[in-house]
Amino acid sequence: MPNSYPRDRFDDVPRQPARVGAHRAEVPRSSRGAVWLWAALATVVLTVGGIVGFLVLSQRTDVLPESTQATPTVAPVVDTSYAVLVLNGTSTGGLAEAVAGELVAAGWAQDTVIPSDSASTDFPQTTVYYVTDEEEGAALGVAQAIGGARVAQSDQYKSDDADAKELTVVVGLDRVSAE
Repeated sequence: MPNSYPRDRFDDVPRQPARVGAHRAEVPRSSRGAVWLWAALATVVLTVGGIVGFLVLSQRTDVLPESTQATPTVAPVVDTSYAVLVLNGTSTGGLAEAVAGELVAAGWAQDTVIPSDSASTDFPQTTVYYVTDEEEGAALGVAQAIGGARVAQSDQYKSDDADAKELTVVVGLDRVSAE
């Protein structure tokens, strides 16, 4: 193999070559204070977002405010024209009779208050059930007459007689410790 090659244009490379190709401008130096401020702002935004996200996901706060519409409140009315079925929703005997006695003392006739046992023996909270919206005031009156109870609308205890005025009280476990 020959170790001597003919000379060509690539053999004439200068000792200190000038730059050839794409040239990039120097990156302007940004102040360290601006970088620090952006980093601090990002830290604050991420921290606040994390706290709000945690509170929303753990259901400790609502993102959307409650409705500002006024809900009509119904005043309790002691209406003794209603028949009241009192069901003992616990395994403790005598609670339905005790609540029925409270209603009789509040003005209901003895024959319109019917104590009985419920199919359930682990009902958590004493509740007065009513069927129609018009009966809510009377249900609140019954709840007030027995010293406080939850009031709920339900068709579960609806009477077979469409014209009957009847409310149902299910005595719950909250009355076991109270008696």
